Amino acid sequence: MERFIAKLPKAELHLHIEGALEAELAFRFADRNRIKLPYRSVEELKQVYTFKNLQDFLSAYYQMMQVLQTEDDFYELTYHYLEMAASQCIRHVEIFFDPQAHMDRGLNFEVPMNGILAALKAGKQQLDISYHLIPNIMRDRSLASATKALEIILNYKENFLGIGLDSAEIGFPPEKFQNLFAEARAYGLLTFAHAGEEGPVENIWQAINLLKVRRIDHGVRCIEDESLLNYLANTRIPLTTCPLSNIKLNIFSDLHAFPIKTLLSYNICATVNSDDPAYVDGYLNENYFAITHTHRLTKADLRQLAVNSFHASVLPNQLREKYLKEVDVYCQGH
Repeated sequence: MERFIAKLPKAELHLHIEGALEAELAFRFADRNRIKLPYRSVEELKQVYTFKNLQDFLSAYYQMMQVLQTEDDFYELTYHYLEMAASQCIRHVEIFFDPQAHMDRGLNFEVPMNGILAALKAGKQQLDISYHLIPNIMRDRSLASATKALEIILNYKENFLGIGLDSAEIGFPPEKFQNLFAEARAYGLLTFAHAGEEGPVENIWQAINLLKVRRIDHGVRCIEDESLLNYLANTRIPLTTCPLSNIKLNIFSDLHAFPIKTLLSYNICATVNSDDPAYVDGYLNENYFAITHTHRLTKADLRQLAVNSFHASVLPNQLREKYLKEVDVYCQGH
């Protein structure tokens, strides 16, 4: 099954590029930018990657961002991820980044944007991976900070698919950003939101009804609400689930509790993604491997997840059909 997964064409729709900052890259950037990390080695840094919850992870995640200082850093980080994606037969990516976190530490908005976009363009040309880029609004920062970020994002909106909503979920419901997201939609941006990861089911409903999201990132708490499960199945609003991340951050006790079989049984457009692979012990294929072994997924299940990933994407129809045909041809031959 691992051999089947390895070459299965797929899309990745929930990837925080800052979460692909491998420890080795962090030390390289720190040395280049003359930043002293509070760790003596890669091994010592990796020992820190044991998290009690989402907030515990976010503390390490934002701390490590300090090594990203230049467009070259963001380019190298992004291209490193894309090379890994190409090796795992990922054909299309929709990538998040956190501009507020970078601006708050003194970087101009253009620094991460230019570096990431340059790498994505190179990846399309050299690795044949199509892409979209999504700046996230950080829900645990002030509304004033979010408003300022959106103003800047709108100045460069031709570079972006839409805006997302991420960071600490508990205590920061989607309704706080209803007007902000309405403004983004008025300017032609799609909307996305992390909801129902460690926050309540109500956050998913708010993301749908108030933020008018194109898809839900995580959304696994939907299993607590039968009406929501049926609604997601009927409307085909996608979920971008992240199994290894959910285990690493103690959203679920183990992979047996991860509800991928429930989501598939309801015919929900569920997808599998890596979230922050450098911190959660696995890129996309490792997530597929893990849930396949735990839940005894069949090749038909895996084909459905791959098909879902392209249907959940925001691809032009012609390119989506091209990738879906690649999935069919591959599955028919294996």
